[in-house]
Amino acid sequence: MRNFADSLVRRIDELENPTVVGLDTKLDYIPQHIKEYAENLFPEEPTKATAKAIWLFNKEIIDQTCDIAPAIKLQYAYYEMYGYDALKTMLLTARYAQKKGMLVIGDCKRNDIGSTATAYAEAIIGKTDILIEGSMEMSGLDACTVNCYLGIDGVKPFIDVAKRDGKGLFCLVKTSNPSSGDFQDLELSNGGKLYEAVAAKVSEWGEELIGEEGFSSVGAVIGATYPEQAVGLRKIMPNAFMLIPGYGAQGAGADEAVASFTAYGKGGIVNASRSIMTAWKARQDLFKPEDFAKAARFEAEDMKEKLNAALHNRKYV
Repeated sequence: MRNFADSLVRRIDELENPTVVGLDTKLDYIPQHIKEYAENLFPEEPTKATAKAIWLFNKEIIDQTCDIAPAIKLQYAYYEMYGYDALKTMLLTARYAQKKGMLVIGDCKRNDIGSTATAYAEAIIGKTDILIEGSMEMSGLDACTVNCYLGIDGVKPFIDVAKRDGKGLFCLVKTSNPSSGDFQDLELSNGGKLYEAVAAKVSEWGEELIGEEGFSSVGAVIGATYPEQAVGLRKIMPNAFMLIPGYGAQGAGADEAVASFTAYGKGGIVNASRSIMTAWKARQDLFKPEDFAKAARFEAEDMKEKLNAALHNRKYV
């Protein structure tokens, strides 16, 4: 049985790139020529035209980044808002990326308890019992994000599936949004912060899923916008693999993004979404709209270089 954290660490090492490409695709990010092509294919079916445009955009970015980036992250909300056809496109994107050798993280931030949490876990990273075929993967993703602030009731079903099927999960611990401190930074009676108590639990929950590379498939989401806290969280969660949002469009640079990496420069993967998907808009001096995927690759390579330089220099220790 594979260990998700091992798979991720080894792919990052192979490509020398701790980057995950976020495909949080909106129509605003897609060049006009693709949208017009999709409209012509489905002139009377707007949701199918929209889904087709998203698929064509995603596919080209994957084609241009699969040999340099170890993983993609799919934010469910950006597909759900476009309806049923776009949700099918999300799963098509996941399958295509996996065929190209990329790991796929579903950014769904599921949060529930009991049988409902079990249903979520099986739907996203596990298997579902169905007629005729027995059981099969409905989504087949390699990992997903989980809101663990309900406690172990909402997390254990995901851990059980991860252990059974070699999948992974990333628990929200210290998120990158500006108001995260309203609750996560609340002081406890022992003098610590709420997010630190959550981190200790995540570390405990992941003990049984530590792989050969020294990291657990029960990971944590740690925002790059809070590098000082990230340093402390690495001490609390020495074996947790970190999914790190906040780089680029959200304001964090490479130094901040690698703050939670270990002293050996491992244990984290940094997400960039808008900065990669809309690189063709930001660098119109170099790229035409038709070259949007090449622009995405250019940005991904630049991000790789900056992250590796930051790991070499290590501002935060």
